[in-house]
Amino acid sequence: MSLDLRRYLDCAATTPVAPEVQAEIQRVEREAWANPSSLHGFGLAAAEQLERSRDQIASLLGCSGQVVFTSGGSESIHLALLGSIGAIADQQGTPPRLLLSAVEHPASEAAALQLQRLGWTVERIPVDCGGLIDLGALGSLLTRPTQLVSLIWGQSEVGALQPIQEIGALCRSAGVLLHVDAVQVAAQRPIAFDALPIDLMSVASHKLSGPRGIAALLVRDGVQLQAIQAGGGQERGLRSGTEPVALIAGFAAALERLHALRFRGEADPMTELRDRLLSALLQEPGLQLTGPDPRLDPEQRLANHISLIVRAADGRPLPGRAIVRAMARSGFAISSGSACSSSRSAGSLVLKAMGFGLKDCASGIRLTLGDWHSDADLQDVPEALRRAITAVTAA
Repeated sequence: MSLDLRRYLDCAATTPVAPEVQAEIQRVEREAWANPSSLHGFGLAAAEQLERSRDQIASLLGCSGQVVFTSGGSESIHLALLGSIGAIADQQGTPPRLLLSAVEHPASEAAALQLQRLGWTVERIPVDCGGLIDLGALGSLLTRPTQLVSLIWGQSEVGALQPIQEIGALCRSAGVLLHVDAVQVAAQRPIAFDALPIDLMSVASHKLSGPRGIAALLVRDGVQLQAIQAGGGQERGLRSGTEPVALIAGFAAALERLHALRFRGEADPMTELRDRLLSALLQEPGLQLTGPDPRLDPEQRLANHISLIVRAADGRPLPGRAIVRAMARSGFAISSGSACSSSRSAGSLVLKAMGFGLKDCASGIRLTLGDWHSDADLQDVPEALRRAITAVTAA
Protein backbone atom coordinates (compact mmCIF):
# COMPACT_ATOMS: atom_id res chain seq x y z
CA MET A 1 0.00 0.00 0.00
CA SER A 2 1.43 3.39 -0.98
CA LEU A 3 1.87 5.98 1.74
CA ASP A 4 -0.41 9.01 1.36
CA LEU A 5 0.52 12.08 3.42
CA ARG A 6 -3.13 13.11 3.50
CA ARG A 7 -3.75 10.04 5.67
CA TYR A 8 -0.96 10.82 8.10
CA LEU A 9 -2.63 11.84 11.38
CA ASP A 10 0.27 11.51 13.81
CA CYS A 11 1.80 14.99 13.75
CA ALA A 12 2.26 15.09 17.52
CA ALA A 13 4.86 12.34 16.99
CA THR A 14 6.69 14.01 14.13
CA THR A 15 6.01 15.89 10.91
CA PRO A 16 7.46 15.59 7.39
CA VAL A 17 10.10 18.14 6.47
CA ALA A 18 8.50 20.80 4.26
CA PRO A 19 9.97 21.18 0.74
CA GLU A 20 11.13 24.76 1.34
CA VAL A 21 12.82 23.64 4.56
CA GLN A 22 14.58 20.82 2.71
CA ALA A 23 15.75 23.35 0.12
CA GLU A 24 17.23 25.59 2.83
CA ILE A 25 19.03 22.66 4.46
CA GLN A 26 20.52 21.68 1.10
CA ARG A 27 21.61 25.27 0.42
CA VAL A 28 23.43 25.50 3.73
CA GLU A 29 25.03 22.09 3.22
CA ARG A 30 26.51 23.45 -0.01
CA GLU A 31 27.49 26.91 1.20
CA ALA A 32 28.24 26.64 4.93
CA TRP A 33 29.22 23.03 5.56
CA ALA A 34 32.39 23.67 7.58
CA ASN A 35 32.91 23.54 11.35
CA PRO A 36 31.68 26.89 12.74
CA SER A 37 34.43 26.83 15.37
CA SER A 38 37.17 26.90 12.71
CA LEU A 39 38.92 30.23 12.16
CA HIS A 40 39.46 30.03 8.38
CA GLY A 41 37.06 31.38 5.78
CA PHE A 42 35.07 28.18 5.46
CA GLY A 43 34.51 28.03 9.21
CA LEU A 44 33.64 31.73 9.40
CA ALA A 45 30.98 31.25 6.72
CA ALA A 46 29.44 28.44 8.80
CA ALA A 47 29.65 30.54 11.99
CA GLU A 48 27.94 33.45 10.28
CA GLN A 49 25.13 31.19 9.07
CA LEU A 50 24.79 29.67 12.54
CA GLU A 51 24.36 33.03 14.22
CA ARG A 52 21.96 34.30 11.55
CA SER A 53 19.78 31.24 12.16
CA ARG A 54 20.03 31.69 15.92
CA ASP A 55 18.93 35.33 15.64
CA GLN A 56 16.06 34.34 13.35
CA ILE A 57 14.81 31.67 15.76
CA ALA A 58 15.16 34.04 18.73
CA SER A 59 13.16 36.70 16.89
CA LEU A 60 10.38 34.32 15.82
CA LEU A 61 10.06 32.99 19.39
CA GLY A 62 10.30 36.45 20.98
CA CYS A 63 13.41 35.62 23.00
CA SER A 64 16.03 38.25 23.91
CA GLY A 65 17.91 35.78 26.12
CA GLN A 66 19.97 32.79 25.06
CA VAL A 67 18.97 30.21 22.45
CA VAL A 68 20.99 27.07 23.18
CA PHE A 69 20.85 24.37 20.51
CA THR A 70 20.48 20.71 21.49
CA SER A 71 19.95 17.43 19.65
CA GLY A 72 16.24 17.21 20.49
CA GLY A 73 13.50 18.07 22.95
CA SER A 74 14.64 15.38 25.39
CA GLU A 75 18.15 16.82 25.62
CA SER A 76 16.75 20.33 25.95
CA ILE A 77 14.63 19.21 28.90
CA HIS A 78 17.62 17.51 30.54
CA LEU A 79 19.74 20.64 30.12
CA ALA A 80 16.99 22.74 31.68
CA LEU A 81 16.49 20.52 34.71
CA LEU A 82 20.00 19.26 35.37
CA GLY A 83 21.65 22.50 34.27
CA SER A 84 19.45 24.49 36.65
CA ILE A 85 21.50 23.19 39.57
CA GLY A 86 23.85 26.08 38.87
CA ALA A 87 21.02 28.59 39.40
CA ILE A 88 19.63 27.06 42.59
CA ALA A 89 20.34 28.85 45.84
CA ASP A 90 21.97 26.98 48.70
CA GLN A 91 19.35 25.99 51.29
CA GLN A 92 21.88 25.14 54.00
CA GLY A 93 21.69 21.38 53.68
CA THR A 94 18.00 21.05 52.89
CA PRO A 95 17.52 18.95 49.71
CA PRO A 96 15.93 21.11 47.00
CA ARG A 97 12.58 20.05 45.58
CA LEU A 98 11.41 19.77 41.97
CA LEU A 99 7.71 19.94 41.10
CA LEU A 100 6.33 18.14 38.04
CA SER A 101 2.79 17.62 36.88
CA ALA A 102 1.36 14.11 36.95
CA VAL A 103 1.23 14.08 33.13
CA GLU A 104 4.80 14.90 32.10
CA HIS A 105 6.79 13.70 29.09
CA PRO A 106 9.08 10.71 29.76
CA ALA A 107 12.13 12.95 29.22
CA SER A 108 11.10 15.13 32.17
CA GLU A 109 10.51 12.07 34.32
CA ALA A 110 13.97 10.74 33.40
CA ALA A 111 15.66 14.03 34.23
CA ALA A 112 13.77 14.18 37.52
CA LEU A 113 15.05 10.71 38.38
CA GLN A 114 18.62 11.91 37.85
CA LEU A 115 17.98 14.85 40.19
CA GLN A 116 16.65 12.43 42.79
CA ARG A 117 19.91 10.49 42.54
CA LEU A 118 21.70 13.77 43.30
CA GLY A 119 19.67 14.19 46.49
CA TRP A 120 16.68 16.22 45.27
CA THR A 121 13.11 15.42 46.21
CA VAL A 122 10.44 15.29 43.50
CA GLU A 123 6.73 15.89 43.98
CA ARG A 124 3.97 15.69 41.38
CA ILE A 125 1.13 18.16 41.05
CA PRO A 126 -2.21 16.39 40.53
CA VAL A 127 -4.37 17.01 37.47
CA ASP A 128 -8.12 16.99 36.90
CA CYS A 129 -10.05 14.67 34.59
CA GLY A 130 -9.06 16.85 31.62
CA GLY A 131 -5.33 16.74 32.37
CA LEU A 132 -5.11 20.31 33.72
CA ILE A 133 -3.09 20.85 36.87
CA ASP A 134 -4.57 21.81 40.22
CA LEU A 135 -3.44 25.43 40.69
CA GLY A 136 -4.31 25.30 44.37
CA ALA A 137 -2.06 22.29 44.89
CA LEU A 138 0.72 24.03 42.97
CA GLY A 139 0.40 27.16 45.09
CA SER A 140 0.62 25.17 48.33
CA LEU A 141 3.82 23.48 47.15
CA LEU A 142 5.64 26.67 46.12
CA THR A 143 7.34 26.98 49.47
CA ARG A 144 10.77 25.84 50.59
CA PRO A 145 12.37 23.54 49.68
CA THR A 146 10.81 23.92 46.18
CA GLN A 147 13.38 25.51 43.85
CA LEU A 148 12.28 24.40 40.38
CA VAL A 149 9.01 23.66 38.57
CA SER A 150 8.94 21.86 35.21
CA LEU A 151 5.66 21.50 33.33
CA ILE A 152 4.56 20.28 29.94
CA TRP A 153 2.59 23.16 28.39
CA GLY A 154 0.79 21.15 25.71
CA GLN A 155 0.26 17.54 26.77
CA SER A 156 1.11 15.36 23.78
CA GLU A 157 -1.23 12.48 24.59
CA VAL A 158 -4.47 14.27 25.55
CA GLY A 159 -3.85 17.77 24.20
CA ALA A 160 -4.33 19.69 27.46
CA LEU A 161 -2.87 23.22 27.47
CA GLN A 162 -1.80 24.25 30.94
CA PRO A 163 -2.61 27.84 32.09
CA ILE A 164 0.97 29.03 31.80
CA GLN A 165 0.30 32.69 32.67
CA GLU A 166 -1.27 31.73 35.99
CA ILE A 167 1.36 29.09 36.71
CA GLY A 168 4.19 31.49 35.87
CA ALA A 169 2.73 34.21 38.07
CA LEU A 170 2.60 31.82 41.03
CA CYS A 171 6.19 30.73 40.47
CA ARG A 172 7.41 34.32 40.11
CA SER A 173 5.72 35.34 43.36
CA ALA A 174 7.40 32.43 45.13
CA GLY A 175 10.80 33.08 43.55
CA VAL A 176 10.87 29.60 41.97
CA LEU A 177 12.39 28.85 38.56
CA LEU A 178 9.93 27.63 35.92
CA HIS A 179 10.86 25.41 32.97
CA VAL A 180 8.20 24.73 30.34
CA ASP A 181 8.21 21.93 27.80
CA ALA A 182 6.72 23.73 24.79
CA VAL A 183 7.67 21.10 22.20
CA GLN A 184 4.04 20.58 21.13
CA VAL A 185 2.91 24.17 21.65
CA ALA A 186 5.52 25.83 19.43
CA ALA A 187 3.96 24.09 16.43
CA GLN A 188 0.42 25.15 17.29
CA ARG A 189 0.51 28.76 18.49
CA PRO A 190 2.88 31.76 18.32
CA ILE A 191 5.23 32.12 21.27
CA ALA A 192 6.58 35.38 22.69
CA PHE A 193 8.99 34.06 25.29
CA ASP A 194 9.93 37.43 26.80
CA ALA A 195 6.28 38.24 27.47
CA LEU A 196 5.70 34.99 29.39
CA PRO A 197 6.51 34.41 33.09
CA ILE A 198 8.85 31.55 32.16
CA ASP A 199 12.57 31.13 32.83
CA LEU A 200 13.42 28.19 30.57
CA MET A 201 11.58 26.74 27.56
CA SER A 202 12.21 23.67 25.41
CA VAL A 203 11.21 23.63 21.71
CA ALA A 204 11.95 21.15 18.91
CA SER A 205 12.11 21.40 15.13
CA HIS A 206 10.55 18.12 14.02
CA LYS A 207 7.09 18.94 15.38
CA LEU A 208 6.75 21.89 12.96
CA SER A 209 7.86 20.41 9.61
CA GLY A 210 11.52 20.99 10.37
CA PRO A 211 14.35 18.46 10.51
CA ARG A 212 14.82 15.88 13.25
CA GLY A 213 17.91 16.05 15.42
CA ILE A 214 17.74 19.72 16.35
CA ALA A 215 15.97 21.57 19.17
CA ALA A 216 16.63 24.48 21.49
CA LEU A 217 16.44 25.64 25.08
CA LEU A 218 15.41 29.27 25.55
CA VAL A 219 17.01 30.83 28.61
CA ARG A 220 15.84 34.08 30.16
CA ASP A 221 18.49 36.73 30.79
CA GLY A 222 19.91 36.36 34.28
CA VAL A 223 19.29 32.60 34.58
CA GLN A 224 22.63 30.85 35.07
CA LEU A 225 22.89 27.25 33.88
CA GLN A 226 25.71 24.76 34.14
CA ALA A 227 26.73 22.42 31.33
CA ILE A 228 25.71 18.77 31.47
CA GLN A 229 27.83 17.77 28.46
CA ALA A 230 31.53 18.67 28.36
CA GLY A 231 33.88 18.91 25.42
CA GLY A 232 34.73 21.76 23.09
CA GLY A 233 32.67 24.37 24.92
CA GLN A 234 30.27 25.22 22.11
CA GLU A 235 26.98 27.06 22.75
CA ARG A 236 28.67 29.42 25.22
CA GLY A 237 29.94 26.44 27.15
CA LEU A 238 26.49 25.00 27.82
CA ARG A 239 26.37 22.27 25.18
CA SER A 240 29.59 20.92 23.73
CA GLY A 241 29.58 19.37 20.27
CA THR A 242 29.91 20.72 16.73
CA GLU A 243 26.68 22.52 15.85
CA PRO A 244 24.70 21.06 12.91
CA VAL A 245 24.51 24.34 11.00
CA ALA A 246 22.29 23.04 8.18
CA LEU A 247 19.76 21.52 10.61
CA ILE A 248 19.66 24.75 12.59
CA ALA A 249 19.00 26.67 9.37
CA GLY A 250 16.22 24.21 8.63
CA PHE A 251 14.76 24.81 12.10
CA ALA A 252 14.72 28.55 11.42
CA ALA A 253 13.15 28.04 7.99
CA ALA A 254 10.45 25.80 9.48
CA LEU A 255 9.54 28.43 12.07
CA GLU A 256 9.44 31.12 9.38
CA ARG A 257 7.13 28.95 7.26
CA LEU A 258 4.86 28.24 10.21
CA HIS A 259 4.46 31.93 11.04
CA ALA A 260 3.67 32.79 7.43
CA LEU A 261 1.21 29.92 7.05
CA ARG A 262 -0.72 30.01 10.31
CA PHE A 263 0.31 32.75 12.72
CA ARG A 264 -0.22 35.98 10.77
CA GLY A 265 -4.00 35.93 10.61
CA GLU A 266 -6.57 36.49 13.35
CA ALA A 267 -7.85 32.90 13.40
CA ASP A 268 -5.99 29.63 13.09
CA PRO A 269 -7.72 27.48 10.44
CA MET A 270 -6.47 24.34 12.18
CA THR A 271 -8.92 24.64 15.08
CA GLU A 272 -12.00 24.73 12.84
CA LEU A 273 -10.72 21.78 10.82
CA ARG A 274 -10.04 19.81 14.00
CA ASP A 275 -13.44 20.65 15.48
CA ARG A 276 -15.32 19.48 12.39
CA LEU A 277 -13.48 16.16 12.44
CA LEU A 278 -14.02 15.79 16.20
CA SER A 279 -17.77 16.39 15.85
CA ALA A 280 -17.97 13.74 13.14
CA LEU A 281 -16.02 11.22 15.19
CA LEU A 282 -18.13 11.72 18.31
CA GLN A 283 -21.19 10.57 16.37
CA GLU A 284 -19.79 7.08 16.90
CA PRO A 285 -21.22 5.76 20.23
CA GLY A 286 -18.02 3.92 21.20
CA LEU A 287 -15.79 7.02 21.20
CA GLN A 288 -15.20 9.31 24.20
CA LEU A 289 -13.12 12.47 24.09
CA THR A 290 -10.21 12.66 26.54
CA GLY A 291 -8.59 15.91 27.59
CA PRO A 292 -10.30 19.31 27.52
CA ASP A 293 -13.24 19.79 25.12
CA PRO A 294 -12.12 22.46 22.62
CA ARG A 295 -15.72 23.25 21.74
CA LEU A 296 -16.15 24.57 25.28
CA ASP A 297 -12.79 26.36 25.57
CA PRO A 298 -10.35 26.22 22.64
CA GLU A 299 -7.63 27.79 24.80
CA GLN A 300 -7.37 24.61 26.83
CA ARG A 301 -6.36 22.27 23.99
CA LEU A 302 -3.70 22.01 21.29
CA ALA A 303 -5.14 23.24 18.00
CA ASN A 304 -4.50 20.09 15.96
CA HIS A 305 -5.22 17.48 18.63
CA ILE A 306 -7.94 14.84 19.11
CA SER A 307 -7.67 12.04 21.68
CA LEU A 308 -10.30 9.40 22.36
CA ILE A 309 -11.12 6.33 24.42
CA VAL A 310 -12.40 3.52 22.16
CA ARG A 311 -15.08 1.10 23.32
CA ALA A 312 -17.17 -1.58 21.64
CA ALA A 313 -20.93 -1.20 21.29
CA ASP A 314 -21.39 -3.12 24.57
CA GLY A 315 -19.15 -0.64 26.41
CA ARG A 316 -16.11 -2.90 26.55
CA PRO A 317 -12.83 -0.96 26.19
CA LEU A 318 -10.89 -1.96 23.07
CA PRO A 319 -7.08 -2.07 22.87
CA GLY A 320 -5.86 1.21 21.43
CA ARG A 321 -2.92 -0.44 19.68
CA ALA A 322 -5.22 -2.88 17.92
CA ILE A 323 -7.23 0.10 16.64
CA VAL A 324 -4.03 1.75 15.42
CA ARG A 325 -3.06 -1.40 13.51
CA ALA A 326 -6.54 -1.71 12.01
CA MET A 327 -6.43 1.93 10.88
CA ALA A 328 -3.00 1.33 9.35
CA ARG A 329 -4.46 -1.44 7.22
CA SER A 330 -6.77 1.24 5.79
CA GLY A 331 -3.79 3.49 5.13
CA PHE A 332 -4.37 5.87 8.07
CA ALA A 333 -1.56 6.66 10.50
CA ILE A 334 -2.75 7.44 14.03
CA SER A 335 -1.27 6.81 17.48
CA SER A 336 -2.24 5.01 20.66
CA GLY A 337 -0.56 7.65 22.83
CA SER A 338 2.77 9.40 23.03
CA ALA A 339 5.28 8.15 20.46
CA CYS A 340 8.00 8.92 23.02
CA SER A 341 6.63 6.43 25.56
CA SER A 342 7.91 2.90 25.83
CA SER A 343 6.20 0.51 23.43
CA ARG A 344 6.19 -2.03 26.23
CA SER A 345 3.81 -0.01 28.38
CA ALA A 346 0.39 -1.67 28.47
CA GLY A 347 -1.54 1.37 29.61
CA SER A 348 -1.31 5.14 29.68
CA LEU A 349 0.08 6.70 32.84
CA VAL A 350 -1.38 10.01 31.66
CA LEU A 351 -4.91 8.61 31.53
CA LYS A 352 -4.36 6.93 34.89
CA ALA A 353 -3.37 10.28 36.41
CA MET A 354 -6.57 11.75 34.98
CA GLY A 355 -8.68 9.15 36.80
CA PHE A 356 -9.40 6.60 34.08
CA GLY A 357 -9.70 2.92 34.97
CA LEU A 358 -7.07 0.36 34.10
CA LYS A 359 -8.83 -1.01 31.01
CA ASP A 360 -9.60 2.45 29.66
CA CYS A 361 -5.94 3.39 30.09
CA ALA A 362 -5.06 0.87 27.37
CA SER A 363 -7.85 2.08 25.06
CA GLY A 364 -6.69 5.56 24.11
CA ILE A 365 -5.97 6.73 20.57
CA ARG A 366 -4.72 10.06 19.22
CA LEU A 367 -5.24 11.84 15.90
CA THR A 368 -3.16 14.97 15.26
CA LEU A 369 -3.49 17.02 12.09
CA GLY A 370 -0.94 18.73 9.85
CA ASP A 371 -1.18 22.12 8.20
CA TRP A 372 -1.55 20.41 4.79
CA HIS A 373 -4.82 18.69 5.70
CA SER A 374 -8.21 19.74 4.35
CA ASP A 375 -11.79 18.64 5.03
CA ALA A 376 -11.66 16.51 1.89
CA ASP A 377 -8.59 14.66 3.21
CA LEU A 378 -10.39 13.84 6.47
CA GLN A 379 -13.85 12.90 5.25
CA ASP A 380 -13.09 9.16 5.24
CA VAL A 381 -11.62 9.09 8.75
CA PRO A 382 -14.88 8.46 10.69
CA GLU A 383 -15.86 5.52 8.47
CA ALA A 384 -12.35 4.06 8.63
CA LEU A 385 -12.41 4.27 12.42
CA ARG A 386 -15.86 2.69 12.50
CA ARG A 387 -14.56 -0.24 10.43
CA ALA A 388 -11.53 -0.53 12.70
CA ILE A 389 -13.74 -0.73 15.78
CA THR A 390 -15.87 -3.42 14.14
CA ALA A 391 -12.80 -5.43 13.17
CA VAL A 392 -11.19 -5.24 16.60
CA THR A 393 -14.49 -6.04 18.34
CA ALA A 394 -14.87 -9.19 16.24
CA ALA A 395 -11.27 -10.33 16.70
